[in-house]
Amino acid sequence: MTASRRRLLVAAMLLSISFGPPVFAGNCLPLPSTVAPQRLAALSRGFNADGWINGAAPGRALLQQLRKAGMSHVRLPVPAERVMPRFAAKDEREASLRVLGNALKQLTSLGYSTSVDLHPGERFNRLHKDDPDAAMREMQEAWRALAEVIRSHPADRIFAELLNEPDIEADRWQREVEALAAFVRGLLPATTLIVGPVNWQRADSLPGFRPLPDRDVVYAIHFYDPMVFTHQGHWDERDPLHDIRGLPYPISAGDPAVQALRQDLQDRNAVRALGMLDTAIAAARDKPRADRWLAPALEWQQQFARPIIVNEFGVLKAAAPKESRLRWLAEVTAYAREHCWGWAHWELAQGFGLVDTATGKPDPDLMRALLGAPRAPAARRDR
Repeated sequence: MTASRRRLLVAAMLLSISFGPPVFAGNCLPLPSTVAPQRLAALSRGFNADGWINGAAPGRALLQQLRKAGMSHVRLPVPAERVMPRFAAKDEREASLRVLGNALKQLTSLGYSTSVDLHPGERFNRLHKDDPDAAMREMQEAWRALAEVIRSHPADRIFAELLNEPDIEADRWQREVEALAAFVRGLLPATTLIVGPVNWQRADSLPGFRPLPDRDVVYAIHFYDPMVFTHQGHWDERDPLHDIRGLPYPISAGDPAVQALRQDLQDRNAVRALGMLDTAIAAARDKPRADRWLAPALEWQQQFARPIIVNEFGVLKAAAPKESRLRWLAEVTAYAREHCWGWAHWELAQGFGLVDTATGKPDPDLMRALLGAPRAPAARRDR
C-alpha cells in the first residue's frame, strides 16, 4: 500500500467516526484528488440554508437534529448585492457580514463545515452582462469583505464559493473565474474554493469548463432534471410548469398517471405545458433515470480527476407525488456516493425544503432517501 493510499484510508476512517456512516462508496478512495480528503468528506452530505443572511436563522435545535442525522455541510447563500458597495450602503453591508459571522460561529460549533456562497440576484446579473470591469470590481470587493469574516474561522471548515450560477458567456466566465480565483486565493491562502460553469451550472455545461490552475478547488454543478418533474406546480402562475401537477418519476408514456395528466392538459388547452410534458416523455424514453442527465459531469471528472459536488438539487413539494420525489432524491444522492461527489440539498424549509412543515422537524422519509437508509416498514392496520 502506498503512503498516499494509506493516508486516504486513515482519513476516511477518522471521518467515518466524526461524521457518522461512510461518506462515499468504497471505490472512491483511489480517486486522485487535489483537495484534502477530510474536506471532501465534509462536503459529502449537506443542505442549503437559503434565507439565513437576509431573513430568519434556522433554529439551533433543527440544526442539531440534522447534524445528528448525518449532515456535515451547510451551503450558506450570501445575497451578493448585500455585500457589494454598488448595491448596498455601508451599514447594510456590515450588518450582513455580522449575520454571516454569527452563522459561521454557530455552524462550526455544531460540527458543520460551511460553504460561503456569493449568490447574486438580478441587479448584479445585469451589471455582469453589461459592464464586465465593474462587475469584477464588485466581486472583488465582496470577497475582500467576506474574507475578513472567513479568516476568523478554521480554514479546513469553511469553503469559498466564488459565484453562484454565473449568467454570462462561457468563454468570458472562464477568464473571469481564473482571475477571481487568484484574487480570492491571495485573501484566503488555505481555503478550498468552489466554482462552477455557466448555464445554471448544469452537468452538461461542465465539459466546456476547464479546471482552474489553482489545485485546491471543488467543482459545483446543479441538478433539477427533468425540470418538468422537479418544478411542477411552479410558484409563478404564468409559468407553464404551474399547470403540471401529480407527474410521477420516472416519466413514462404508458404510466396511467402520465396519460391522465396529458388528457387534463389537453382539456384545459394548456398548450405550453403539454409541449413540455411531451418533450420530457420523449427524452425519458430510452434512459429515464438521473444518470442520463449527470453522465456529462462524470465524463469530465474521469478526464480531469477533479472533485465534484452537486450543491443544488431538489423537487418542489407542492405538486410532486411524494414517493416520486423520494425516488428522485434517492437516485441523485446514490449516484453522488457512487462517483465520489458531495451533495447539498436545495433547500431547508421553503418550497423545496427537507423540513416537514407540520412538525418543524426534518422529514424522516426524505432524510432516509437522501442518506441512503432503508425505509421503515409501514405499520400494519388492525383488521
